[in-house]
Amino acid sequence: MDKEPTREDVVFVTESLGRKPEGSFTVTVRDELGCPRVIRNDPLLADGRPMPTLYWLVDPHIRSKIGTLESQGGVKQAEKECDSDSLKEAHERYGKERDLQIPDSYSGPQPSGGVGGTRKGVKCLHAHYAWFLAGGDDPVGAWVDRALKEIKC
Repeated sequence: MDKEPTREDVVFVTESLGRKPEGSFTVTVRDELGCPRVIRNDPLLADGRPMPTLYWLVDPHIRSKIGTLESQGGVKQAEKECDSDSLKEAHERYGKERDLQIPDSYSGPQPSGGVGGTRKGVKCLHAHYAWFLAGGDDPVGAWVDRALKEIKC
């Protein structure tokens, strides 16, 4: 269940991102020590700009491992191994989940796309894995989960 961030959470996320978060967020997944692992962003930043990335991986250790996976061709490999229809459906589900958070009265620019703001294919393994950890039905996130178990770090 999403929890409002504590001061310590905001400090952790700021250090993890290398900057203060621009929008509001809740902590969706914590690690075994209670540190934020995944945050859920509001779909609109304070100034009204759209935020397409609903779930954000902030765990530095996992982010590093996924960075290694990406540098070894993981994005192309995930696209090759994951069913394209399932991936398309996942992007649609993600976009709908995010868009449900936008107030009906809002008339400004809307976030678009699916996981990581893309409509098709794989843009960022981090974004897919964040949603997967938060309980999203994401074939790429499941692929990343399996691939991470093979990385010895």
